[in-house]
Amino acid sequence: MTRLLIAAAALLALAAQAVPSFAAEGMPGATVRPDGSAAPGDRKARFEQWCRDNPEKCRELKAKAEERREQCKADPEKCRAEAQAKREQWCKANPEKCRELKAKAEQHREECKANPERCRAEMKARREQWCRDNPEKCRDMKARAEQHREECKADPAKCRPARQPGG
Repeated sequence: MTRLLIAAAALLALAAQAVPSFAAEGMPGATVRPDGSAAPGDRKARFEQWCRDNPEKCRELKAKAEERREQCKADPEKCRAEAQAKREQWCKANPEKCRELKAKAEQHREECKANPERCRAEMKARREQWCRDNPEKCRDMKARAEQHREECKADPAKCRPARQPGG
């Protein structure tokens, strides 16, 4: 009987470790990170599938998100404060994960200080990929950035000081 329980426990432990890989097999091309979370592209695919399965809820969710974007355009400082409060609340509820994410972000900042060219190249590659995946949003973003640059030329006091090379 004891051997049976030990064998069952070992089998259960092995199965638990395999769950993330089995989860990825449910969606063609899906990948799962070591922490069990899906890659960003997989989240997008799952959301699109959810929208196909729940078109009414999807429309409501997208309308709510658009309304939120408009509110944030109108009052970006309020949105930043709300996002900060939400992050702090999440960190209180998930202190271990929060510490891990903060440590990972700090490590990334240190790596970028040590090798800023590599970080700029990686960021450029991510932005280019995002633009290939989202051409309309990319055009809008570039237009807003150009408008912002023009506004900063007209009134530099309203804008952040330009970053110095290497900083």
